[in-house]
Amino acid sequence: MAPAPWHNAPIVAFDLEGSGAQDRDREAILELAAVPLVDGQPAPDQAFSTLVNPGRPIPRRPWISPGLTDDRLADAPTMSDLGPTLVERINGRWLLGHNVNVDWRLLRHHLPHLEPAGLIDTLPLARQAIRDGRRSLTDLISHFGLSELVNAAAPGSKPHRALWDAVAVGYLLRSLTAELWPDQIPTLDTVRSPVPARAARVDEQPGLF
Repeated sequence: MAPAPWHNAPIVAFDLEGSGAQDRDREAILELAAVPLVDGQPAPDQAFSTLVNPGRPIPRRPWISPGLTDDRLADAPTMSDLGPTLVERINGRWLLGHNVNVDWRLLRHHLPHLEPAGLIDTLPLARQAIRDGRRSLTDLISHFGLSELVNAAAPGSKPHRALWDAVAVGYLLRSLTAELWPDQIPTLDTVRSPVPARAARVDEQPGLF
């Protein structure tokens, strides 16, 4: 039997917004979103997105969205509250993200019992597809002409917020596979990423914005 194409696999696009790796073991998750893919396309009607109460005040930093304030986060669920929902949405599925190892490191730190089938990272695929130019998620969405599509699928959200970025990476994967393999549909093994043996250090994390 021939290997199945990548879009037949159970994939969930994921993004989170955190307090920053400078917090090290105290890095908090402030917002997250999980968007399943159906036949290789994001399914916004099945998306899950929420703010997260970090359980402590978060210093204001340039990379934290102005919408993620202590006042707004105070009434949000905690990561412990969200554990069962995330297990249901992630366990056994392929976790897709842009530089996904960074999000997976933090997610696994807070919920070590999560067991995705594996990881799919659009960043190394983008490095293969685009030899020159910036490869941030927002730049790639613009490059492939996907901005209007993402905005329509994530109303009320915006770049560098969890829902927008999760929807964006879901659409980006299909564009990258079409760019890299124009004459065939690659298999899951072709696009999948290795699960990291250790967390990336702060100085190893490429800039995404």
